Amino acid sequence: MSLYGAAKVVVAPATRMMWPQHVEGAHHVPESGPVILAANHLALIDPLFIGVACRREVRFIAKRELFDESTLLKRTVARALRALGPLSVDRRPGQSSQEAMDNSLAVLRGGEVFGIFPEGTRSPDGRLYKGQTGLAWLALTTGAPVIPVALTGTERILRPGRRLPSFNRVGIRFGEPVDLSPWEGRADKARPRREATDAIMDAIAKLSGQDQVARFAASVKAELEQQ
Repeated sequence: MSLYGAAKVVVAPATRMMWPQHVEGAHHVPESGPVILAANHLALIDPLFIGVACRREVRFIAKRELFDESTLLKRTVARALRALGPLSVDRRPGQSSQEAMDNSLAVLRGGEVFGIFPEGTRSPDGRLYKGQTGLAWLALTTGAPVIPVALTGTERILRPGRRLPSFNRVGIRFGEPVDLSPWEGRADKARPRREATDAIMDAIAKLSGQDQVARFAASVKAELEQQ
């Protein structure tokens, strides 16, 4: 058994006990070969639920801030994430984008499952925001199928102002692979990348039931912080 598998034997039951999970469509994830899991992003703990729900090992690009252990919940999440082996990325300007792309390509070219949150950051209000086109570039460059994933209920686990998490039910839905054939071989073009990314975001919205916003979540967050 791999280190990931051994960690999951411990992490998965504990996670399911604290947060009962309803998983749908996990069979859509291919049993072998490279694949991209593209998910909506509602909470810090989202990677943990996808990793538990997916039968295969999932590698994520995780900001180094996710490994903060300043509170009990953050410490629990950080240690669970370390056990499941995410790829940490520095957020310093000029470094994270290139490092993230290099790491992502390595994961997919190694035939692994790569998890990504195309919104780039957690939704500020529960709606689904515009996806970043690095997702489409990865998919069109590697030929890896993209499986849309919808998370529900994770945003209620630790609401602002709460010190202790709630132990509510969480939903994880995996959809059918998104058809990206109209943009095949056009990873180097901006418009095809945008269109392919939008198609993936539409598939996520269909699974999650979220309203879509034609703006980037990071921009909206920046505006809210200035108010």
